[in-house]
Amino acid sequence: MLYQAPSAEIRDTFHQGTNRRAYEMLGAHPCYEGDQRKWHFCVWAPNAKHVALVGSFNDWDKSATPMQKQYDGTWELRLSEDELWKNVPQDGYPTYKYAVWGADDLWRMKADPFGFFSQLRPNNASRLIDLDNYHWSDQDWMAARHDFNPYISPVNIYEVHIGSWRRHPDGSMYSYREFADEVIPYIQEMGYTHIELLPVMEHPLDMSWGYQVTGFYSATARYGTPLELMSLIDRCHQAGIGVILDWVPAHFPKDAYGLYMFDGAPCYEDPNPRRGEHKEWGTRVFDYGKVSTRNLLFSSAMFWIEKFHMDGLRVDAVASMLYLDYNRQGEWRPNVHGGRENLEAVDFLRLLNEYILTDHPDVMMIAEESTAWPMVTKPGYDGGLGFNFKWNMGWMNDMLCYCSADPFFRKDMHDKITFSFMYAFSENYILPLSHDEVVHGKCSLISKMPPPYENQFGGLRALYGYMVAHPGKKMLFMGGEFAQFSEWAYQRGLDWMLLDYPAHRQMQAYVKALNHFYLATPQLWEQDTDWRGFEWISHEDNRNNIIAFRRVAKDGSDIVVVVNFSPEEQQEYRIGVPITGTYEEIFTSDKTEFGGSGMANGKLKTENKPMHGQEQSIVLKIPRFGVLFFKGKARAKRRTKAEIEAAKAAAAKKPVKRTRSTKAVAKSGTKAVARTTEKAVAKTGSKSVAKTTEKAVARTGTKAVAKTTEKAVARTGTKAVAKATEKAVSVPTDKAVTATGGSK
Repeated sequence: MLYQAPSAEIRDTFHQGTNRRAYEMLGAHPCYEGDQRKWHFCVWAPNAKHVALVGSFNDWDKSATPMQKQYDGTWELRLSEDELWKNVPQDGYPTYKYAVWGADDLWRMKADPFGFFSQLRPNNASRLIDLDNYHWSDQDWMAARHDFNPYISPVNIYEVHIGSWRRHPDGSMYSYREFADEVIPYIQEMGYTHIELLPVMEHPLDMSWGYQVTGFYSATARYGTPLELMSLIDRCHQAGIGVILDWVPAHFPKDAYGLYMFDGAPCYEDPNPRRGEHKEWGTRVFDYGKVSTRNLLFSSAMFWIEKFHMDGLRVDAVASMLYLDYNRQGEWRPNVHGGRENLEAVDFLRLLNEYILTDHPDVMMIAEESTAWPMVTKPGYDGGLGFNFKWNMGWMNDMLCYCSADPFFRKDMHDKITFSFMYAFSENYILPLSHDEVVHGKCSLISKMPPPYENQFGGLRALYGYMVAHPGKKMLFMGGEFAQFSEWAYQRGLDWMLLDYPAHRQMQAYVKALNHFYLATPQLWEQDTDWRGFEWISHEDNRNNIIAFRRVAKDGSDIVVVVNFSPEEQQEYRIGVPITGTYEEIFTSDKTEFGGSGMANGKLKTENKPMHGQEQSIVLKIPRFGVLFFKGKARAKRRTKAEIEAAKAAAAKKPVKRTRSTKAVAKSGTKAVARTTEKAVAKTGSKSVAKTTEKAVARTGTKAVAKTTEKAVARTGTKAVAKATEKAVSVPTDKAVTATGGSK
């Protein structure tokens, strides 16, 4: 990415806090002066008294390479590549920092806030790298993405922490390339549409998820280089897998080499002690009214989308940004209107989504918002925040609370599984079963299920089946697909050896089959954001812990879903259904290969017994912890007397066309008879012909019919056949239908 001096317009947007690509102006970039390749350095430090470039090339001497302050608060310097590559470390990447003499007369050694690469921890200097050295091969994916509409498409996300998905036998982490080698075929096989990466931006601690970001433009060196991360994303795209990045604009750590007090003053953080710190997390809070903060964060979001081809950003901890009193007991002051809303943060989020979705309408902006803030996924111009989707944290909390309870007590908690439908279409939702729920003593998903052992697996199958059936896009944290028993641990990979045990293999097989069923069933995703995509059948059977509902596709076709959260099976359970005909079980969680009992319903005929507001119903068997999906097929409708009489009257008004002359029939002989017979069958319906034939066969026997026909043809010849045929053709269709019994 060659440096080009910013135009006056770009500098103006920078000082207005509306620059979306400040990474092109700030940071370290290769450039040319004549034929000589150089690197241009630029850093924003308006309160600094002196700034110098230090690194391996000048033995970290802060007096050796001073930078020049510009009129706008930036500091700049240009050095030749030959000079910078002196004393290069063994990894081949020159290292550097900014030595900043701040407004408080203290020297600080700072990593580049706009640096694209960093040293491997515990070291923390920035490293020089040219991101243009990677050549992408995902053009087909990027072109197809323009036509992708996530609202009416299946979205099934696999949430992953690279460092702990799988480890080498010696405990070392996989590189980006090694991770790609194994995770891509796995995701394809399992039926996920997207992978969501927990933060891969540089951070200091391995024992974290990665939310303490020190490098908002720097792919963490734990797993390799930024170019190798690009390759991972590129290969995902070539395999038809989207990539979502967990992005953290809510706070940053107080590490001395990071953003904290960057130039001896609060350059990025809120200076107000009542607003500037999350004590629970030990982090600083951004000041969203500062131009420096806005430029940094607007541009960081755009950077990952444009330079790394990310298909979406999941924005972390949005609630902590929106409320002045978030995790503060009496240590806050109201805004100018007397409210608790952080008005600057609200404005920042609206602008963020406007900028990203204006330039890239084909990406997804996803909010982790845990409160009832209104209109998170509505456009900013309508008063919303402008996100595409929001995590449905209410659904997740309710479901995990319900599923953790002993089934005996679930009858008193029935609203936990039904309440989400009260607001299911108020926002565009993703249903998460996320990393947050399998750490810090919360237990894994399978461990949350009440014992005994077989009930735990049954309960988890019910939860997953219900999630797939419920309106909203889907997301599952790694390990949940094979019932990982232990909590997440940073120092090791998932317990893949569990797949040596049948119950865990069966759970994995179930999730795989369920995912592929979801992808192939438009009723489950075409109208995720529309009330027309859902209808209750039964929501009040708390005694049996059973619910039933319909999911509807855009063409009006539907499926019926029945979920049993109880360890008790039901042999004769009646539900109302909208179609008179047959209902076929198209998917069940109770297959033996999934760990179930093998109970199946096959095809069920409806009965004329009203139930649940429907005129007809079916009686089905429901296995313990069973999730069942049914597809209805309507019975052919009988014509009423009035419809038949109307058809007769209409036919009588029309002049009869003779399709063939007598001569033509005579010439063609039996062939003409065959053709005419075919036409008659088409007009009168196969059933009536079949009936008539059956009667004739019953009376005379097939041999007799054949003989009689042969004799008749021999005696009368083709002329007689022609005459008879002509008469038959001239008879109105409806009379023929009436005579033969008509179509049912």
